Amino acid sequence: MSLSKIEKPLHTNTIKADLIVGDQVLQENPLVESKIDVDLKNAITHARHLIAFTGAGVSTLAGIRDFRGKNGLLHALDADKLFDLDWFERDPSFFYRHSRDLIYNLHTIQPSYAHFELARLESLGIVKSVITQNFDMLHQLAGSQQVFELHGSPHKHTCMNCGRIVFYSSIVTQLASRTVPRCSCNGIFKPNIIFFGEMLDGPSLAAAEEEVDRADLMIVMGSSLVVQPAASFPELFAHQGKPLIIVNDQPTPLDYLATLRYTDLEGFLAALTAMTT
Repeated sequence: MSLSKIEKPLHTNTIKADLIVGDQVLQENPLVESKIDVDLKNAITHARHLIAFTGAGVSTLAGIRDFRGKNGLLHALDADKLFDLDWFERDPSFFYRHSRDLIYNLHTIQPSYAHFELARLESLGIVKSVITQNFDMLHQLAGSQQVFELHGSPHKHTCMNCGRIVFYSSIVTQLASRTVPRCSCNGIFKPNIIFFGEMLDGPSLAAAEEEVDRADLMIVMGSSLVVQPAASFPELFAHQGKPLIIVNDQPTPLDYLATLRYTDLEGFLAALTAMTT
C-alpha cells in the first residue's frame, strides 16, 4: 500500500445499495436476510484474522452526529473548512468555536452498543483489531485494546510553536475560559487529529497496513468510504480477493466489492451478538 496524505472526499454518484451474496444481487426480504445470516456466520466462523474498519456511523449510535449521513454535520457546518490545515493556521478560533460541541464535549459521551460489541468480540478473540476513521476515543473507552486511529486523536494536543504536548483534559479546561488554547510560550495548541492537507502518521499508518495484510476478513461499519486515503484500506483488501463485508445506511463507492452488504447497523450488530454468544 502507498497511503500518505488525507484528502477531501470526492463527490460520488449515488448508487443503489442492494444486498450482495457472491456475484448475485439480491433485494432485501426475509428470505434474503436468512441467507445473509448463514453466510455471515460462515464467514466469521472460518475467519482466522477478522478486523473491523469503522467510521462515523458507529458513533451516531452514541449520539454523535456523523459528517455525511442523512443528518450529518456536513449539512450544518463547513466540515471541510473546519478540518482544513490552512484555515486552522490562519484562524484557529474558527476551529475551536465550531468544535466545542463536536470534540470538546467527548468526555460527556459514553460508547455505543457498537463500541462495546467490538470490544467484547476482541476479548473473545473473534475480532483481532479495529481500524477507525474516528477520533472520538470511544473504542478505547469501551475496552478495545488494538485500535488503529487513521485520523489521529484529540487525546493529545501539540503546541505549533515549541512542540509541547498536553492532554485533552487540559485543553477542555482552557476552553472554559478562552476561545483558543495556548501554550506557556504563547503558541497555539492543535489537536493531534489529521487535518486535510496533513500527512498521516507514518508509524500508525504502517502498523495499520500490516494489520490489513494479516487479515482474512474485514467488516466495514458505518463508513461512507469516500475519504482518502482511509477508504483505500478496504478497497485494496477486497482487490486481494479477501471477503469484505460493508454495513452502512447509505451507498458507498465500494459496494460492488462487498461479499455481503447490510444497511441496518443495529440489526447487523444484534445478529452478530446472537451468533457469538
